[in-house]
Amino acid sequence: MTRLLALALLLGLAGGKASAETCRSETFKDKTYTLCEVDLNTDQLGLFLYAPDGSPFGYFNTLDKALKAQGKSLGFAMNAGMYHDDRAPVGYYLENGTELQRVINTDGPGNFGLLPNGVLCLRPARADVIETERFLREKPDCTSATQSGPMLVIDGKLHPRFIQNGTSRYIRNGVGTSEDGKRAYFAISDQVVNFHDFATFFRDHLKLPNALYFDGNISRMRAPELGRNDLGFSPLGPIIGVVNDQ
Repeated sequence: MTRLLALALLLGLAGGKASAETCRSETFKDKTYTLCEVDLNTDQLGLFLYAPDGSPFGYFNTLDKALKAQGKSLGFAMNAGMYHDDRAPVGYYLENGTELQRVINTDGPGNFGLLPNGVLCLRPARADVIETERFLREKPDCTSATQSGPMLVIDGKLHPRFIQNGTSRYIRNGVGTSEDGKRAYFAISDQVVNFHDFATFFRDHLKLPNALYFDGNISRMRAPELGRNDLGFSPLGPIIGVVNDQ
């Protein structure tokens, strides 16, 4: 019932404005990235995990079909945080006021436990990447949120554990937000990159004060204006995307 209510609330959000999202290719230090810029003044950005029957949406097309049944459609979309084998989120997950996973602020194995990690907090006409300990101190009134990690950029500085010539290289995706919270920048690398390369793209090329890593290797993006709709071989956990009126 909670999942059904959460979906109904999201699908019932007011719309009526044309999407202002823009997706494009960007090159930085001989690496190319696909970048989608979301204007929170005009775009309706939402988080999605479970379909009304309780199963994970898993794929962009499945989510788009559910939205179309409500007279809406999915624009840009991306996987939005790490998840377990059953697609349940590893870290904090809040969807339209319903908390499905608490905040995790302890270190541990894997990229999520490479502290500091962070939270993408969605509020009306605003999106902010916030480092987890700061998030717990400030307790922002998010309507939806997803936790992932590690942080890529923290108040203008790179994560302290990143090594310039690091050998861990994957297709990676993540998000950065402007200081005023009015723009969110979602990027996926077109080639394998290490954490340092990916983080400097957000800090030095996009000039963003805070950015958060979503995942690597399984990273996927939907960008209709570029004719892109990554399918992959297995279902995703949390998905973030722009909801448009048909």
